[in-house]
Amino acid sequence: MTTDLETRAAAARPGAPRRAAPALLGYAAVRALGLVVLALRSEARGTSAYTLLTARWDSLWYTRVAELGYGYEVRLPNGDVHSNLAFFPLLPWLERLAAAVSPLSYADGGFVVSLLASLAAAWGIFAVADHLYGPRAGVCAVLLWAVLPVGIVQSMAYSESLFTALAAWALYAVLTGRWVTAGLLAGLAGLTRPVGLAVVAAVWAAGAAAFLRERAGSSFVGDGSAVPAGGARGDGHAGPPPDAPRTGAPYGAPQQPHSPGVRLRRAAGMLLAPLGAAGYVLWVGARTGDGPLGYLEVQAGWRNGFDGGYAFARFVAGRFTSFPSALAGVALIAGVALVVWLYVLCVRRRQPLPLLVYAGTVTALALCASSYFGSKPRLLMPAFPLLLPLALVLARARTRLLAAGLGAAAAASAAYGAFWLNGSGPP
Repeated sequence: MTTDLETRAAAARPGAPRRAAPALLGYAAVRALGLVVLALRSEARGTSAYTLLTARWDSLWYTRVAELGYGYEVRLPNGDVHSNLAFFPLLPWLERLAAAVSPLSYADGGFVVSLLASLAAAWGIFAVADHLYGPRAGVCAVLLWAVLPVGIVQSMAYSESLFTALAAWALYAVLTGRWVTAGLLAGLAGLTRPVGLAVVAAVWAAGAAAFLRERAGSSFVGDGSAVPAGGARGDGHAGPPPDAPRTGAPYGAPQQPHSPGVRLRRAAGMLLAPLGAAGYVLWVGARTGDGPLGYLEVQAGWRNGFDGGYAFARFVAGRFTSFPSALAGVALIAGVALVVWLYVLCVRRRQPLPLLVYAGTVTALALCASSYFGSKPRLLMPAFPLLLPLALVLARARTRLLAAGLGAAAAASAAYGAFWLNGSGPP
């Protein structure tokens, strides 16, 4: 029988539904505004907002996988081969499941999965931010993620929302010492998008760091956020820095983090984490006959690869050939500088190691890949830890000022998303 004390303790956990309710309600309001503005814009242009969300660009590729399985490809006049093997299977599996147990079509299933996954992602982001900095920062982090200029993608039948949900909860599981859960979620993230490697890297980095601390025999206070002896701070005040993450046992682990049971669960989580991504990549290699590098060959057919940012730099430099396009070049440089600056702030604020590894890997893969340049803002969207320094600043603002600023940002995001999806290129 659950006691009243246990009930109150459960409600106080960062992941508790009641504690996350303000963040989820605010997130739902922002997304609803985006969908309404998209519907109005699409109606004015004579297009279908629902088609834009469920049956164009990558959404079509996912539904084809759900309906027909793998093996479909398009050969372009220039010799490129666009194969649906480039698309990881978890979203199509869920679309197929939704169609099997309901009257929904595959496209409808993708839309429903994305809507539910976006709420799960918002909840996971809140749980991580609340665990580290408190509920107000958690609400701000969720709303910042909601009002991103490319936030409309969170409501599309794409895999970004599903991936972000799995990544956020995997990171929360690491921070709270739930290693097996973290490994399982990382494995599922690896079945969702190629950038699932970022979640695997975060789990492995945190696990390796914990093993190294055990071997060194050092006591853990908080990853990168240890408080000096006596509680003194470098600025002469008592206690930890005001923006430092909350401290405790290793990633929220039990009070005896070096026990054999904890080590066994940590090792199990680390072993589970890469199974999803590795399994799919190896399966593609076996199917194509190209071995372990077969998936890279599939991506090369889409002109996707990792070149350290060379192609992106050339693309940006090409914007400066004329005055109107030079403005776009300046905006791109400013955007990249903002992303790098936010990551530097994350390091300076001493975010936990798994968050730094995850955000850094997502950012590097997005900016340094030779993929379609218009998709880079979308590819950066799962890197939600970059928003935590801004969330901390907003959390200290007055409620009225905070509501006004985020309301304006939500309106701007909704307008941008409506014009963006009604444009010619894919997001």
